[in-house]
Amino acid sequence: MGNDKMPGATTAPEWNAVYAMSLAVSGLIISEFLPVSLLTPIARELHIAEGVAGQTISVTAIVAMVASLLTPSATHRYNRRNVLVVLGLLQVASNLMVGYAGSYMVLLVGRILLGIGLGGFWSLCVATIMRLVPEEVVPKALAIVFGTVSVATVIAAPLGSFLGNMIGWRNVFLSTAGLGMAALFWQAAAVPSMSRQQPAALGTILLIMKRPGMKMGMLAVMLVFAGYGIFFTYLRPFLETITGVSNRILSVVLLGFSLANLGGTTLGRFPLEKNMYRTLFFAALILGCIVGLIVLFEHKAMVVFCLIALWGLFFGMLQIGWNMWITRVVPDEAESGGGALVAIIQFGIMAGASAGGYFYDTFGGQVNYLVGSFVAIGAAITSMVAFRQQKWSSTANK
Repeated sequence: MGNDKMPGATTAPEWNAVYAMSLAVSGLIISEFLPVSLLTPIARELHIAEGVAGQTISVTAIVAMVASLLTPSATHRYNRRNVLVVLGLLQVASNLMVGYAGSYMVLLVGRILLGIGLGGFWSLCVATIMRLVPEEVVPKALAIVFGTVSVATVIAAPLGSFLGNMIGWRNVFLSTAGLGMAALFWQAAAVPSMSRQQPAALGTILLIMKRPGMKMGMLAVMLVFAGYGIFFTYLRPFLETITGVSNRILSVVLLGFSLANLGGTTLGRFPLEKNMYRTLFFAALILGCIVGLIVLFEHKAMVVFCLIALWGLFFGMLQIGWNMWITRVVPDEAESGGGALVAIIQFGIMAGASAGGYFYDTFGGQVNYLVGSFVAIGAAITSMVAFRQQKWSSTANK
């Protein structure tokens, strides 16, 4: 029987366990966003519109939102390692269902299973990392985890598109199921036994939201990821139908995006550690400006490619930055805070993908992206308000 890891333990960092969780995260992210790079062939084979196919991401996101809120309290009696393994098993089952789906309804059921695994895993991820490593190296551990998110984007986007053309979209999903199995075995071997010490009540989330700046901060997070849902979900159709990109070039563009995103999550912790609030504000503001410029230069392929890479870079900073933010504002309620953050992120992605599908099918890609630009700028403004509320509260309490 493994030794139970206590929250806040000052033992040596469990880096092998961190890497195992990183692989599991990469499998979940690949699974979540594979439809982005395979949207066109999925829609064609199942005889549905691209906007409808994009709703598979929305369904996953809304289920993940609910799962992230319920998982910490529903599983508090169980060993955290075992819970994480079971949640990862849902990712494997989901990809098998999607890979063999003969109808849109079967596809949706598979994506619902993924949503449960995704939301549950993410809700426990940050709190688990905080128990695996000492406090002073938590930012480094988070950078590793979110660096794998970018690596997963590298696999899900360009390689998903490339392999989809080579072996078919179904086999891409089946291959991802194999990656999930590898993550399961590694986690079972590397992650130590971690029993839940105190049950997390759903009411705790409501108490957390009453803290200064939390409501506006969560609204900023929602807008950031809604902008992501609008932008990234319909990136392939935009590039194919408006910019005029071929399948071969599309893979290269998505690779550039993903490598830039990896750079943002890997190097972004340095400006974030220097001034987290300023970095989060300017990164969101720059995202909004970039999307507007993409619409302005939509027919200039090289300009669009460079702008897409810049978007990936600054979004990478936001991915790790908002998770650093939650560890600082609610370090005493890491699981509840992490669950709330994941719920808001998934709600934002769901709202963005859903709204994006409507705007794309009704008004076209340009209007869809202009909406995304305003959403990102709104996120920057909202984050500034949240940070000022936190600053005023801190000053008043001195």
